Amino acid sequence: MISRSEQRFIRINLITIIVTLLVILAGGIVRSTGSGMGCPDWPKCFDRYIPPTDVSQLPADYKEKYVAGRLKKNEKFAKYLDRMGKKELADSIRHDKSITVPEEFNPAKTWTEYINRLAGVLAGIFLLLTAIYSFTYRKSAKRIVVLSLLNIFVVGYQAWLGSIVVSTNLMQWVVTVHMLLALVILAISIYTYSYAKQLHKEPSVIMYRIAWLKGFLFFTLAVSIAQIILGTEVREAIDVIAKSFAARNTWVSKVGDVFSYHRDFAILVVIANGVIYKMVIDRFSGKAAPLLTARFILLTLAIQMLSGFALVYISLPPVAQALHILFSTMLFSLQFYLYLLVYRTKTYKQ
Repeated sequence: MISRSEQRFIRINLITIIVTLLVILAGGIVRSTGSGMGCPDWPKCFDRYIPPTDVSQLPADYKEKYVAGRLKKNEKFAKYLDRMGKKELADSIRHDKSITVPEEFNPAKTWTEYINRLAGVLAGIFLLLTAIYSFTYRKSAKRIVVLSLLNIFVVGYQAWLGSIVVSTNLMQWVVTVHMLLALVILAISIYTYSYAKQLHKEPSVIMYRIAWLKGFLFFTLAVSIAQIILGTEVREAIDVIAKSFAARNTWVSKVGDVFSYHRDFAILVVIANGVIYKMVIDRFSGKAAPLLTARFILLTLAIQMLSGFALVYISLPPVAQALHILFSTMLFSLQFYLYLLVYRTKTYKQ
């Protein structure tokens, strides 16, 4: 029997997952519209809680001011990398000339980035609420409390890394790490949600062995993560090409081998998820949660493929870029949730 306090936690946790996905969508919109540097400082935007709407609201030397601020922050970050033994990375930041290039004020880009940050604040609030409400499990399931609190620290680190993304003028590897941390935050939230949902339920029992399904699901998750990393690298390459003022319809052809790897991995993702679906329908029936989740995976994969085709054949429309990022993350989320469901399933022994 699930108590009211536990139901409240499960509900807040689910909302947190949804809001986190919306933050990723907002981040995709920022990337696809080139608004990543719409706010040249962090956490404020042009040193304001409500950003300006016209350049006349800014001081004449605003460009030099924010470049100097970025350089100061980057030097601190470079020293941090030095202490970690990452001297080459530190030097690449110190000598990156693009960081010294000032950004022109663009109100549309500024407000796009500002709304993205507001979405991040909203996600942070819900993560904090999830951590607070998790204490209802302090006796029955301490791991929910520990992981919910851990997620607060991960989000704090993610927020700090977001400031580094801005100060380094969207340095490529920093953006990739930023994306991977978003997956970590999602995975923790999905785990606590799934564990809370299943806490008072007996594990499902089926007559077919599922060790192969568990193993192949883990493999599929790894493939999806690798595909997301490759996709982030493709996006980073596109950003560089876009700055060269090349015609938009030539961007994809100029990306190089990383795009070929991303395309080929997409075929592997489709095959792997098709195999997963076949294995699930062979073992579950009716309205079993794993079967329903597998169907959502196929639907998400279909939309993901359509957005990918649009990116390649319709010259990277911004809407398709944002949807591609969102549905790749949703695919990972559903796969991880399915893995958690299947992991608890036991084989019937005659």
